[in-house]
Formats: sequence, C-alpha cells, structure tokens
Amino acid sequence: MSATVEGPDFVALQVRDVPAAAAFFEEELGLRRAPGGPDHAVVFATTPIPFAVREPLPGVDLDDVARPGLGVALWLRTTDAPALRERLVAAGTEDVSPLQDSPFGPTFSFTGPEGYRLTVHGG
Repeated sequence: MSATVEGPDFVALQVRDVPAAAAFFEEELGLRRAPGGPDHAVVFATTPIPFAVREPLPGVDLDDVARPGLGVALWLRTTDAPALRERLVAAGTEDVSPLQDSPFGPTFSFTGPEGYRLTVHGG
C-alpha cells in the first residue's frame, strides 16, 4: 500500500519578529500558547490543527517579498466574527474588511502581523 496524505497537520507563519507576532495573536485574537515549543517559534494551542509563528527558515528572506503568504488563504475560525471584527477595528488593525455572509458564517479579512492577509469566519 502506498503512503497518502491525510491533510494539513500544522500551520506556521514565518515572521521577522516572533514576539510581536505572537503578542498580536494572543492579545488581539485570544490565542493561547501551547506548553513547551522550540526556541525559534511560538506554538498556539489551536484545534484541530496547531498554529505557530516562527523565525524564517534558512534561505527565506521576508524582506524580498511584497506580501508574505501571497497566494495562500489562511482562515481562522471564531465563535463570534462580528464581535472579533469590532475588537480588531477598535485596536487599529490594518485593512479590516466589511463583514460578509458566506457558507461558513459571517466572514471578514484583515492584514495581520508583517502583512499576512488573514480571514476569520464563524459565529
């Protein structure tokens, strides 16, 4: 029997400033750190897929890209998209889009740490 892939198992954003990016995800989105973790990353206790911010991998120059993650859609689930959107707007988060209806519930996007475009849905 040949090996197959079951699906995504871990997601990490490569960032220049790990402490600042981790603080954003903790303070603005309410994520909580998982116990332990490597020195070069902050891993959050997200389910069903662990999520982290980490130092760039060898050979990755984030200063050489116009927008990190271009072409990748990263969606985060919440229990209350409208309330989270209002909290991000009040905190001065960059480029928060209007709330829209979607097959996944209320949805909006925003520019997160270091220019990553993130989408939130649910609630």
